[in-house]
Amino acid sequence: MNLQIVAVCIIIVVLLVLVLALKIVKQYEKGVLFRLGRVIGIREPGLQVIIPGIDVLHRVSLRIITMPIQSQGIITRDNVSVDVSAVAYFRVVDAVKSVVAIENVSAAINQIAQTTLRKVVGQHTLDETLSETDRINGDIRTILDLNTLDWGVEVTLVELKDIQLPDTMKRAMARQAEAEREKRAKIINAEGESLAAAALGDASDIMMAHPLALQLRNLQSLVEIGVDKNTTVVFPAPLMSTIGELGAFLARETTAAHETLVSAGSPPPIGRPTPQPTPGASDPQPAVNGAGRPVGATPVGATP
Repeated sequence: MNLQIVAVCIIIVVLLVLVLALKIVKQYEKGVLFRLGRVIGIREPGLQVIIPGIDVLHRVSLRIITMPIQSQGIITRDNVSVDVSAVAYFRVVDAVKSVVAIENVSAAINQIAQTTLRKVVGQHTLDETLSETDRINGDIRTILDLNTLDWGVEVTLVELKDIQLPDTMKRAMARQAEAEREKRAKIINAEGESLAAAALGDASDIMMAHPLALQLRNLQSLVEIGVDKNTTVVFPAPLMSTIGELGAFLARETTAAHETLVSAGSPPPIGRPTPQPTPGASDPQPAVNGAGRPVGATPVGATP
C-alpha cells in the first residue's frame, strides 16, 4: 500500500515537472530564455524544454500591433488650436531588446507617440496640417523610429486619424471656400464672355464679307421660332441700317415722282412749293397796247 502511494506521488511529481518544463512557442512568437537571470538565447516556435525553477521563458509577439494615439490639444504655428488624434502601427524586430531594454514597449511607444505628434503638428500651420498629412505622417514615423529602434521595435506606419477644428474656424474656412468658388465662377464666366465676343467678331467679319450670310441667319432664326408655333414673331434686323435704307428709298421714290411730273408738264403736287424765278433774271416782257394791256388780252366785261 505504501509503495503504491509513493508510486502515485512520483508520477504526479513527474507530471508536474513535465508540465513546467514543456513550453510551446507559437508561430508568431519568439521565446527569450533566461537562466538564473541571464539571457542564454532565443527559442524558436515549437515545443521547448526548460528547467523548472531555473529557466524563465518570455514569449514575445512579432505581429504588427495597432496602437491608437488619443486626441491631443495642439496649437499650430499660426496660433490655431486643434485637436488631433492618430494611430500608429509597430512590430518587434528584436525580441531580446524588447524584453531587456525597456519594461513595457506598448506604454513607452504610446507616450512618445503623443509627444512626437504634438511636436510635429505644432511646427506646421493649419493649412499645412490639413493638406500635407502625408509629410506629417512621415516626420512622426521618422522621429519615432530613432527612439524605438533601440528598444527592438520598428514603427511601420503612422496616420493622422482625425483633426477637430473650432467652430469659428470652420465658419471662416467655409466663407473662404465660398469666396474661392465665386472667384473661380466669375473667372470662368469672364473667359466664356471673351471667347463668345471673339467668336461673334469673327462671325460679323464673315457676314460683312458675305451679306447673304446675315439673311440666311435671319431665316434660320425664323425656322427656330416656328418650331414652337408662336403667334408672335420677332424678326431680327439691324435698326439703324434699316432706318437709313428706308429713308434712302423714300428719297429716291420722291425724286423719281417729281421728275415724272415735270416731264409731263403737270403742276407740282400740292404741298410742294412752286419754283420762283430768281430776282433780277432777264425774263422776256409781254407786248402792251395803248391802253396798257397786254396784246391779245380780253377787255374787262367783254365776252371772249
